Amino acid sequence: MPTTRKTKAFTLVEIMVVVAIIALLASLAVPGFLRARKRSLGTVMKNDLRWIDSAKDQYAIEYQKSNLTPSFEDLTPYFKSGTRLGLGNSDLFGSSYIINNLSTLPQVNGVTKAALLDVLDDAFWSPFQ
Repeated sequence: MPTTRKTKAFTLVEIMVVVAIIALLASLAVPGFLRARKRSLGTVMKNDLRWIDSAKDQYAIEYQKSNLTPSFEDLTPYFKSGTRLGLGNSDLFGSSYIINNLSTLPQVNGVTKAALLDVLDDAFWSPFQ
């Protein structure tokens, strides 16, 4: 009586089908993850603008100023030391924030805004236009 060996294994075609399905799912998911990452970067920078505006208000109250454009170094004491804003005036893309005068809200740099334009419109940056 001949002995037949049956081994249980996947064929090459089955493995290729599984790999193709995984690649298809990844191609659908990755753009969404990249878009979410860019939106979160924008949210962090919008929060930085809020902190800068708050620091400008504190500076204006402390020095009794009303229409002056403070330098970022003037605002640095109002940021927590060791934080990104406490270390320098740069956003997550390396551009400087636009401080403006005390009666105007700070703004994000145009280069940074253009880099995020595909996922963040002008309504997102409101009121920090």
